[in-house]
Amino acid sequence: MTDTAHNEAGAAAEPDKSLEQRLLEEQVVAALRNVYDPEIPVNIYDLGLIYRIDSDPAAGKVRIEMTLTAPGCPVAQTFPCTVECAVREVPGVREAKVELVWDPPWSQERMSEAARLQLGML
Repeated sequence: MTDTAHNEAGAAAEPDKSLEQRLLEEQVVAALRNVYDPEIPVNIYDLGLIYRIDSDPAAGKVRIEMTLTAPGCPVAQTFPCTVECAVREVPGVREAKVELVWDPPWSQERMSEAARLQLGML
């Protein structure tokens, strides 16, 4: 599997990735942009909650490392499953696994410019 770290422009363009990997990861990012944080009206990708996307298009596998805005978030137990379900809807994905990570801790600096604009922070 290869990985994509979150950045404000979307999936990182990595020359060592195949076209299939880049296309799958773009579709995964699009799916993640349809999942919203339950407490902040911004999608989880632009909010900066996605730390890493690993993909294997041939096997149809996607693994995501993500965080939440706070460790005590009330949806910590159920939200990873919500994200997995959204990713499994992407054509070609047969298996999705989401792992919650807490390092580095989330901060507002991880938010995209679009998210900051949406929340009136610019």
